[in-house]
Amino acid sequence: MSTRRHFLMGAGALAAAKPKLASANDTIRIAVLGVHGRGKSHINGFQPLPNVEVVALCDPDRKVLEERARQFGDKYNKKFDLETDLRKIFDRKDIDAVSIATPNHWHSLATIWACQAGKDVYVEKPGSHNIWEGRKMVEAAHKYQRIVQHGVQLRSSPAVQEAVKMLRNGIIGKVYMSRGLVFRWRPSIGHSPVEPVPPYLDYDLWTGPAKKLPFSRRYVHYNWHWHWNFGNGDVGNQGIHETDMCMWGLGVEKLPSKIVALGGKFLWDDDKETPEVLTSAYYYPEENKMIEFEVRPWCTNTEDGITVGNIFYGDKGVMLIKGYDTYEVYFGRKREPGPKRKEGGNHFANFIEAVRSRKTSDQNGPVETAHLASALAHLGNISYRLGRELEFDPKTETFPHDEEANKMLKRNYRAPFVVPEKV
Repeated sequence: MSTRRHFLMGAGALAAAKPKLASANDTIRIAVLGVHGRGKSHINGFQPLPNVEVVALCDPDRKVLEERARQFGDKYNKKFDLETDLRKIFDRKDIDAVSIATPNHWHSLATIWACQAGKDVYVEKPGSHNIWEGRKMVEAAHKYQRIVQHGVQLRSSPAVQEAVKMLRNGIIGKVYMSRGLVFRWRPSIGHSPVEPVPPYLDYDLWTGPAKKLPFSRRYVHYNWHWHWNFGNGDVGNQGIHETDMCMWGLGVEKLPSKIVALGGKFLWDDDKETPEVLTSAYYYPEENKMIEFEVRPWCTNTEDGITVGNIFYGDKGVMLIKGYDTYEVYFGRKREPGPKRKEGGNHFANFIEAVRSRKTSDQNGPVETAHLASALAHLGNISYRLGRELEFDPKTETFPHDEEANKMLKRNYRAPFVVPEKV
């Protein structure tokens, strides 16, 4: 199959904007792309839903692919189609939507190709590996009129939705700052040598748009998170749930104008490139608001009982967001308890609802949030990597008069896995 075909699919994809489902019985047929880690949750999330069927699993690692086929075939008493090349999934007319749980460096391109092929998309966080391609993902979703849902499940929590409404209605007064916390137990990954590619892995496909590096288990599988070529560190991993929550709760719908970040590796002599500890700040001068973000890897305190979550600060009190489904409010200097609630939601079911209605307004995690939440993390990483404060123009999404920083807005894509200038 010619990869170029995916860049020229406009008419066909537009014709499918209000699709006739591939299944005659109104069943939405889904393929899960990437089944090593989060893909398992995607299978479990979609397969039990009414009139939804996971029909295909795709992964460039045949060993993982066959293991998941056995695991979930037994669980759901069904046989899945298996594929190693996601492009063949996009070619299939009998698949309505794809669920993307690949490594970060594939998220935007896979989403764009899926939109061009007329498929709706559920994509894991972060929506992008860099800021430029995230904007291209938004353009593709709009051009081809696809439903693209970002996998930040807290947005489907009735409790968290209620918390945001309370913030808008002044429950803690004037909200001027949000703080995101990612205190996760991240041990050393040690040192892994370069070695031959295992016979069961298509490493060229796994690498995709990234720079082709000699194969090492320091990348494949999970530890790619800690290498700039493939991942974005923990602020771009777990942290995307919290960057998204920071912006959503604070009520800012654009990127900040000033960014500064500091951090480093302090604990482990290992193969990680990304910082173990990262402290970043994002300033919105027009709104007179700011975001603080903290990543820590090991022994640490909690903040108001939070290890992963958010804190919102107002002139009347604070609101805590704990995990994906809980909020608590405390008022004034004496921290008098206010409202609280714990209730989770079903983000996969919300995606299916929007796929059926064709209304982006039905989505809890639309594509714009994928771009912005991911880009906020990328901005912090760029500041950290350059070692200085940055000025950013949120309208053009560039760094004015700063070519060094602007070079980090996108990557050099490896043909044929190229994010196009015009989607």
